[in-house]
Amino acid sequence: MEAVPRNPVETELTVTSPEQMRELGLKLAKLLRAGDLVMLSGELGAGKTTLTRGLGEGLGVRGAVTSPTFVIARVHPPLGDGPPLVHVDAYRLGGGLDEMEDLDLDVSLPESVIVVEWGEGKVEELTDDRLHVQIHRAVGDTTDEVRHVTLTPVGERWTAADLSVLTA
Repeated sequence: MEAVPRNPVETELTVTSPEQMRELGLKLAKLLRAGDLVMLSGELGAGKTTLTRGLGEGLGVRGAVTSPTFVIARVHPPLGDGPPLVHVDAYRLGGGLDEMEDLDLDVSLPESVIVVEWGEGKVEELTDDRLHVQIHRAVGDTTDEVRHVTLTPVGERWTAADLSVLTA
């Protein structure tokens, strides 16, 4: 993984394989704690679920982390004393937080790590503190594996976090 300095708020990385995307999830998991919201965006097949698989592995949760597209949300309980992982795919949900209210994310957030794919415009009201992860395929990549990942911290909790550990 290669870090590209952008501005003091954002961290930009280049990921060259699905294994590196999973490893990025493992590293990011070390920064996560109960109450954290991570929003993932990127086109279909960009690596959002692969990143979440690494997060789940790093958090030590039970169950295979797979795309929750058709069930909308999956809860992965911790195997130890860490927080559960709530993995949400909001792709098929059109409305904002109102439409997601049935998922009780506001109730789950204080004791869980919530990862929402396709959550823009839908879950920002859950908390003032969140980490937005954008994954883009590299233009002209002939292997279709290179991704540019931009992490944007929002709120006091994430702007104070040391995201440089993700580039090590």
